[in-house]
Amino acid sequence: MERVVVLVLGCFVLLAGPAAGANTRQSWASGAIQVVTSHGLFPGTSPATFRPDDPLTAGDLAGMLTAIGDSSVRTPAVAGASVSIASLDAAIVRALGLQPVAAQFADVARSAGLDPPSRFGTEVVARMLGLRYDLPPSLDSLEPQPAQPATRAEAAFSAARVLSLGLETPTPNPSLSPVAAADTASGVQYVKGISASFAIPPLSPLQQEILRTAVSYVGYPYVWGGEDENVERGFDCSGFVWRVFKLTSYADAPGLSDTLKGRTAAQMALEVPKTERIHRADLEPGDVLFFRPTPKAKASKIDHTAIYLGSGWVIESAGQGVSLGRLEWFGKRFAWARRPLAEIGLEAFPTPKV
Repeated sequence: MERVVVLVLGCFVLLAGPAAGANTRQSWASGAIQVVTSHGLFPGTSPATFRPDDPLTAGDLAGMLTAIGDSSVRTPAVAGASVSIASLDAAIVRALGLQPVAAQFADVARSAGLDPPSRFGTEVVARMLGLRYDLPPSLDSLEPQPAQPATRAEAAFSAARVLSLGLETPTPNPSLSPVAAADTASGVQYVKGISASFAIPPLSPLQQEILRTAVSYVGYPYVWGGEDENVERGFDCSGFVWRVFKLTSYADAPGLSDTLKGRTAAQMALEVPKTERIHRADLEPGDVLFFRPTPKAKASKIDHTAIYLGSGWVIESAGQGVSLGRLEWFGKRFAWARRPLAEIGLEAFPTPKV
């Protein structure tokens, strides 16, 4: 049973719209701040006094959750302690009654030998619900990594997003991601439903190693041009694939880092000959997937890449950062895949069809 009374708002803008005071005029979350302060989710504040760039404290978070309607909130031992992004997301996931769903995601990954980080399940759920916002490239330096302190602006965006989630059961539509479905119906119910399909097939030891690296970055933000979390805050789509295959060493696959030459999604896709391109029906875990902007776009226009987990699930860095998705959400945009492990002779290419 859900512990939160979620309000259904008509149509509100989280980011656009004039700010109500100098304190929020420059904040990327000014629209969300107006929403949450008008609904009393940060008691005692107004848009003009919100302090969006301040760290979110445990006291702030407790007050926000209580105002939303989470009756399980306890007074924090240290009200002034800062709250990380991962902790903020976990608290909201619990408040929405989705902790069992988060645990299910983590259990499946753990059973597959992927050793997911403790934040894995709640970050997957939080990002499916659209609780994070992809800042424009000019503000990428403000993107927080999972363990870094959340700001009050980040919390305001999350809280405003919660207010937008209805409780109606949505009409099933496999072409919609939970984030898109949440805009028209209940993201909570959608995520509950789609989580039942999460499965990972048996993996080879090398597939496990590669996917273990990939899932370790779940929760990192999308950052234009990002490819190394020690230099940038996060990853763009091809930077994430680059980090997993190019910048990570695998003792049992010493030649793997040499497979990728080009850095962009299109370069990665086009550098493999047609005879080595993997079709949708032949996908295996660890394959690198490529997508066109439209079904009929030229191969040179490929603009997105991801890594296949298996059973129709992918891991990618997109607008919600590094998280999971369903291959079916891309519709007919899938172009082909490549199999780096086969390219270095450690796996087989699919048998050519006669």
